[in-house]
Amino acid sequence: MICPRCQFADSKVIDSRSQTISIRRRRECLSCGHRFTTHERIERRLPIVVKKDGTKEPFDRNKIRDGLFLACRKRTVPSEKINASVDGIERHLLGLAVEELPSHQVGELVLESLQNLDMVAYVRFASVYRNIQTPKEFMALLSPWVKEND
Repeated sequence: MICPRCQFADSKVIDSRSQTISIRRRRECLSCGHRFTTHERIERRLPIVVKKDGTKEPFDRNKIRDGLFLACRKRTVPSEKINASVDGIERHLLGLAVEELPSHQVGELVLESLQNLDMVAYVRFASVYRNIQTPKEFMALLSPWVKEND
C-alpha cells in the first residue's frame, strides 16, 4: 500500500477489523512511520441494471444512496440507517446471482427499504417512482396505513 505522505510503496498492517462488508486496516509506512487507515472491500459481481428503454448500466450503490437521502431529506432518519439500507439492497442483489436485472426490481427494493425507514420518505419516493398524478392514486398509495390507523 502506498503511503499517502511520502509515497513509499510498502507498509505494514498494525491492526485489522472486520466490518459489515469491508475490512478496516491500520497501516504504518515502513519509510516515514506515518500511520493511515485503509478500507478493503471484497469485489463482488453485481448485476447489470436494464432500464425501461433497454439501455444497460452497472449497478451503482451511490445512485441508491443518493435516492434514499433525497427521499429522507428534512426527515429524522439517521444516515447510518440509510447506509444500512443501501448495504441490505446490495446484499439482496448479490444473493440473486443473476447477470442482469430490470430496473423496476431495484426500485421495488428501494421502496421496500423506505417503508421500513420512514413513511413520508416512502410516499415522496413512491409518488415520483410510480408517477402518481391524482389524489385518488395518492389515497391508494396510502391505503395500507390509513386502514391500519382507523
